[in-house]
Amino acid sequence: MKSEKSGAHSWATIIMFCALIGTLAPATFILPKKEFSETENRFLAEFPVLTAERISSGEFSSEFETYLADHFVWRDGWVKMKTAAERLMLKTESKDIYFAKDGYLIEKHSGAFTSDTARRNIAFLSQFESMYKEQFGGRLSVMIVPNAVSILRGKLPPFASPYNEDLYLEEIQNALSAGSYFDADSVLKHHADEELFYKSDHHWKTRAALYVYQAWAAAQGFRVPKASDFDIVTASENFQGTTQSKLGVQTDGDTIELFLPKTEIAYTVKKGDAEAERSLYDCSALETKDKYAVYFGGNFARVHIETERKNGRAALVIKDSYANCFVPFMLGEFESVDVVDLRYTNQRLSQTIERGGYTDILVLYNAAGFAEDRSVAKLVR
Repeated sequence: MKSEKSGAHSWATIIMFCALIGTLAPATFILPKKEFSETENRFLAEFPVLTAERISSGEFSSEFETYLADHFVWRDGWVKMKTAAERLMLKTESKDIYFAKDGYLIEKHSGAFTSDTARRNIAFLSQFESMYKEQFGGRLSVMIVPNAVSILRGKLPPFASPYNEDLYLEEIQNALSAGSYFDADSVLKHHADEELFYKSDHHWKTRAALYVYQAWAAAQGFRVPKASDFDIVTASENFQGTTQSKLGVQTDGDTIELFLPKTEIAYTVKKGDAEAERSLYDCSALETKDKYAVYFGGNFARVHIETERKNGRAALVIKDSYANCFVPFMLGEFESVDVVDLRYTNQRLSQTIERGGYTDILVLYNAAGFAEDRSVAKLVR
């Protein structure tokens, strides 16, 4: 009798599982597909090209697996359920993200700094420095900003052992000439007891960018602004960033602050081929999931800023999104600032530099972003 009940239970489980798969799998293909995930702030995978060559190489199956993962029906709900189950099991991390103290979700960036790409990017940066100094002259600063997992180690769960980013930053510094590398790490560690990073997002906060700008400006011989020189405006109190989106958990809203100079500087901003604008900030982004896009409206291949200063100084910033809240502090020192994101452009950087007549170049990335970004190779093209 017991065996019969056990067998019936097993069959019931199998039938339920088959019914679930039989329902969800077709629904994944039948239901309309989204191109962009606002929750994760990224484009979702497209259906891969099907050819005999791509099947035999395994390329099709790999891309098809990514496609299924991106478009599986009720995907966001499954992610939330998985994270909730892991929290009930008292896990201290999920999907390479620590559940840290004070509500922080901190990415580990496992493998980012030990990959072939990470090594090559240091070589590309060193080569770029040599090319720039030989061919164009001017001043070059390299600012690779450490991530929250490095600065906020005191908030990590017990026994957490992420990669020591300091080692990677030392490799970068050693690959460059004396004076080219700017040590943002020491500046941020000096303020580590403050809120330097968003709790639900991988970016640093604008206040952290100000601290680093102050130290960088002093090193360059520029005027060093004080926090009191700015009206600090709270743009949002309910920012839920990309780290939160990966886990599908609900967190307390982060605060986004804009530092607006009390002594206004007249400027115009031109993004690509669009018409010139009179503000660095896109307040419409505050009504969307990606509220960090309040800076410039997001990332663009090229942004050109003209200021009222007539001092002959022109800057080029080669960057990832960490620079978006840093660049506004630069406007008081330069007649013009060009901002280039290599991820979105195929224009030869050497041509940009040759035509730009730049007196200063700043390379500004977050550490993990720099280590993982294959577009860094464009520095030497």
